[in-house]
Amino acid sequence: MDSKKPYLAIILIQSIYAGMFLLSKAAFNGGMNNFVFVFYRQAAATIFLVPLALFLEWKSLPPLSFGTFCKIFLLSLFGITLSLDINGLALVYTSASLAAATTNCLPVITFFLALLLGMEALRLKTSAGIAKLAGIIICLAGVLTLALYKGPHFEVFCLRHLSQQTHHAQTLDTATSSGLTWIKGCILKLISVTFWGLWLVLQGPVLKSYPSMLLFTALQCFLSSIQSFGIAIALVRDPYEWRLGWNVRLVAVAYCGVVVTGVTYYLQSWVVEKKGPVFLAMSTPLNLIFTMLCSAFLLCEFTSLGSVVGGLLLIAGLYSVLWGKTKEQKLMNQNCVDKECTELTIVTA
Repeated sequence: MDSKKPYLAIILIQSIYAGMFLLSKAAFNGGMNNFVFVFYRQAAATIFLVPLALFLEWKSLPPLSFGTFCKIFLLSLFGITLSLDINGLALVYTSASLAAATTNCLPVITFFLALLLGMEALRLKTSAGIAKLAGIIICLAGVLTLALYKGPHFEVFCLRHLSQQTHHAQTLDTATSSGLTWIKGCILKLISVTFWGLWLVLQGPVLKSYPSMLLFTALQCFLSSIQSFGIAIALVRDPYEWRLGWNVRLVAVAYCGVVVTGVTYYLQSWVVEKKGPVFLAMSTPLNLIFTMLCSAFLLCEFTSLGSVVGGLLLIAGLYSVLWGKTKEQKLMNQNCVDKECTELTIVTA
């Protein structure tokens, strides 16, 4: 049973992320403003994480310099606040399935950004380097397919199918006629994922100066709450837009703020410790499968051929980059072992 726990954990992680896309889309369909949603989500995450972080890591609290605080502030602004705000707009313009599909290019974009910043190397004379370059190209082809090609739409039975056939017809007309809006949503989603990838790349250097992981995350959530509140209060002046009530809006806020931020944070750290980051990254396509099935049955979203083909291309690009990265890591480890054996032989002699 212990050997199966990591597999059960990644299924739960990707199910939670699928629920995040579905509940967020349902809240937006119910009229909730995207910027208000992000503020409430980050506020809920802050209320959940700050007491927990202070209770568990107060005794080992590292010093926080002004320079490090400014770096964390900028990380929160671009990697969390702007990324979530732009992601919400993209979700309004497109669908939950596309949001889940585009998430598959996060490891590829993260690698590309690390390459531009000199944190990664691309050796085109090796099979690993060629695989990583091919993965980037395939990922780009997948994004272009999602944005520019729709093809025929597939309609499946959903919970509201029998009672809202008129709604389905209107939805299909909208889906087939709003190509410009769809492209705009795809571009916004790509920008959001780029900010997310930049956040992942730049976290490493900041964590060296502030190594408390839980407090680091809680501080980012707190700063993001302030930032997202400033953006929301500037753009949303209607008091009605800020009401939650006992409806899907409150459920979406609580779920994204507590379950996604709290539960998945712990589970992902545990999986990375047990199986490594590549194992976790390879489970990302499960998110697309869960989201596509649930959005069709629960939200009655139409699935287009372009979404399926684009999603498959993104998955292929993801696995190509991960294969190249894994092979390169194995070669580096082998060289390290060989070097140690040589040094040990010299010392023994």
